[in-house]
Amino acid sequence: MKVKKVLVSQPKPSSDKSPYYEIADKYGVEIEFRPFIKVEGLSAKEFRQSKINITDFTAIIFTARTAIDHFFRLCEEMRVSIPDTMKYFCTTESIALYLQKYIVYRKRKIFHGTTGKLDGLIQSLVKHNKEKYLYIVSDVHKDENTNLLDANKINYTKAVMYRTVSNDFGPDEPFDYDMLLFFSPSGIDSLLKNFPDFKQEEICIGTFGSTTAQAVKNAGLRLDMEAPSPKAPSMTAALDLFLKEESKK
Repeated sequence: MKVKKVLVSQPKPSSDKSPYYEIADKYGVEIEFRPFIKVEGLSAKEFRQSKINITDFTAIIFTARTAIDHFFRLCEEMRVSIPDTMKYFCTTESIALYLQKYIVYRKRKIFHGTTGKLDGLIQSLVKHNKEKYLYIVSDVHKDENTNLLDANKINYTKAVMYRTVSNDFGPDEPFDYDMLLFFSPSGIDSLLKNFPDFKQEEICIGTFGSTTAQAVKNAGLRLDMEAPSPKAPSMTAALDLFLKEESKK
């Protein structure tokens, strides 16, 4: 089998029971975790340039835990006191529960969606249409979400509080992988930024999500594995199937 070393462009799993470790044992491959991108918070000085006054708003929209971290970090840095009357709208229950890290959960008005996407939260946002919403986003965010808010006449302001940047490889950091797994178009951009003369040749590339797959094709690279699929709903399931086929060659 030609694949001996796989790079997963995500942080190392917190649990030893990750399916990646089972796959490594099953096929005798080495799997390394090394994100190509990282999240970086805006400084208070940078955020002030947006001229957004957080206390002008009565509700906050969160679509990620990262957004929660950077919102409260900036509030602390700018000495902004959040009123107890502030309402919080989160796309998932797990994101909503993450608020406990910063506020007394049971004493606040917190709402969450059911679909994991913003569309599952729209009903609650519309129901509270008198609120003035602050929507916390990164510098790279989905236009479909803002289109959805606009279509439902939600009174909101976008607040960029963090950015996605390339997690550069050091000059002495080896790049000796037989397979690369990507989860976002930003990862492909970072690969080409780190290695402008990158030649794929025998290196296999796998992706999760249609936009990431398209980014590989747009970059003129060969896509060897794509998830999700009917047979492989997750990246690990797709990798298992791919290595199974490779082992037969």
